[in-house]
Amino acid sequence: MISSVFIISFLAALANVVVALGPAAVNLRTAGNYAILSKSGVSTVPPSIITGNVAVSPIAAIALTGFSLNLDSTGQFSTSTQVAGKLYAATYSVPTPATLTAAIGDLGTAYTDATGRSNPDFTNLGSGTISGLVLTPGLYTWSTALSITGDVTISGSASDTWIFQVAQTMLVAAGKKIVLVGGAQAKNIVWVVSGSVTAGAGAHLEGVILGKTSITLQTGATANSWLLAQTFVALQKATVTN
Repeated sequence: MISSVFIISFLAALANVVVALGPAAVNLRTAGNYAILSKSGVSTVPPSIITGNVAVSPIAAIALTGFSLNLDSTGQFSTSTQVAGKLYAATYSVPTPATLTAAIGDLGTAYTDATGRSNPDFTNLGSGTISGLVLTPGLYTWSTALSITGDVTISGSASDTWIFQVAQTMLVAAGKKIVLVGGAQAKNIVWVVSGSVTAGAGAHLEGVILGKTSITLQTGATANSWLLAQTFVALQKATVTN
């Protein structure tokens, strides 16, 4: 006979089990070590504020423009007054080139993983234009461009996940915000975009941006994000934190 004490203990333990909702998480691997990672270059119109590391590969440090770089004595990285972190380029001293080659490979792997997810929970929501919506955990896909024309809320727990697949471009309109509630974590939110990504002036992004082409943050835009682009990243007096 099962004792009442055992049953009570079992139910108490069960109550503490948290079940994550949404698709399996996308593993960024070493690409996640960088707030900004680009294959073609990163530019800033000062002053931008970046918390985290910045890297370009397979190109030289000349592709890091507007940062007023200060090369470290090791030759492995640079610093900038705009970056609370380190800046890396493929032409810096070892082991930086090999480390960046691995990170760029991991970026490509993460992009392929995220774009390859099937059986979406939501398809072409809002016909590609969304505003004022609450987005619950799940896999979302758009075969069109995506325009966020008003604030949207991503609602879920700290363990829930979201993947947003966008087949064309993505725009967050000027002054509009992506807002997290309920404990939702930016690291568990992935925007995988085949076209360019643009955050308008004063807009706010949340989540990992896996861009097939460019990512641009216009004047005063902010991002609690990882900006991982297969072409270039352009910042205009923007703030990036991860």
